[in-house]
Amino acid sequence: MIVAHLALKNWRNFRDVEADLSETTYILGANASGKSNLLDVFRFLRDISKSQGGGLQKAIADRGGISKLRCLHARRDPEVRIEVMLLDGEETKWRYALGFKPEGKGAQRILVSSEQVMHNGRQILNRPTKEDEQDETRRTQTHLEQIQTNAEFREIAEFFGDTTYLHLVPQLLKFGERIGGQRLEDDPFGQGFLERVASKPPRTRDARLVQIGEALKQAVPQFEQLAFDKDTITGRPHLKARYAHHRPHAGWQREDQFSDGTLRLLALLWSLLEGNSLLLLEEPELSLNDAIVRQIPVMLQRVQRRSKKRRQVLITTHSEALLSNPGIDARGVLVIETGSNGSTVRGVIKEEQDAIDAGFSVAETVLPSTRPESADQLGFW
Repeated sequence: MIVAHLALKNWRNFRDVEADLSETTYILGANASGKSNLLDVFRFLRDISKSQGGGLQKAIADRGGISKLRCLHARRDPEVRIEVMLLDGEETKWRYALGFKPEGKGAQRILVSSEQVMHNGRQILNRPTKEDEQDETRRTQTHLEQIQTNAEFREIAEFFGDTTYLHLVPQLLKFGERIGGQRLEDDPFGQGFLERVASKPPRTRDARLVQIGEALKQAVPQFEQLAFDKDTITGRPHLKARYAHHRPHAGWQREDQFSDGTLRLLALLWSLLEGNSLLLLEEPELSLNDAIVRQIPVMLQRVQRRSKKRRQVLITTHSEALLSNPGIDARGVLVIETGSNGSTVRGVIKEEQDAIDAGFSVAETVLPSTRPESADQLGFW
């Protein structure tokens, strides 16, 4: 199942936008235009869908409250609304829409203003219901988060709940024991990445590491082998890599000796192999050589072709190297543009598509439109 269409009202930077999404979607835009906020829509739906330790109220509170979520350009309309259409094959299978807003009196609770579920054109849920009107406290929760009410559309809740977001910060992984501190829920920065690897059945884990090792041989000089290891004293999981060395047993290194780029590439490849749920990648080009970055679209295509159930991937990027790959389908490119009424989202326009058809890359035709007009003035600061 993939997200085929997204519509937002008053969500962060976006006052009113709609966008079609592809199996692999590249999201481009200037700094602070709203790329991360667009991805956060799906993290928000994931957080709502948790039957334990989640839900609407916590998802809003974790983001600083409704005032931080609602678009500054919303003016008089207080409602925030998210609508998604989900495809299974070529058929539109599900439509889910959620609206919420402050109560407007007393305790200022956040209430569900609307919640709809459609399945193949048949309406399953339409809130508020009579029960909601009789007991307004019911509107503090979505049906998506309640297992006793979502039986008919639990497939949606499970789909959103399985969403993966990974923006691995190598230093948090390398020095996690020394840094200490609290790990964020869902571990978006990869502090618990090694535990995720360790949690897989040994045969599955080792098979994936062999696949990843073959890829790393092409990208990392002198790299020969990747393996799982566990500290015999502390029980802490580790990854180790063997590099070509004149002494046979001297070429092994643990993850705290890996380069930042090697760790980020390893985590990217693992995430691609890990499942078939929605995968959110933020600037995967960081710490990587441009020659490797150019191959990221190819790696995505290969993994998706090999998988029985393809994984939808949404990627934010500024990278000219990544977008220079000729294999990128322009239909999967979205551009976020800023304006006086908030950010808007568009696909590739005709002039850009004509240039791409003529042999130019997305980096040459689309990326320049995302660059700030006054960026050159920074050189005079």
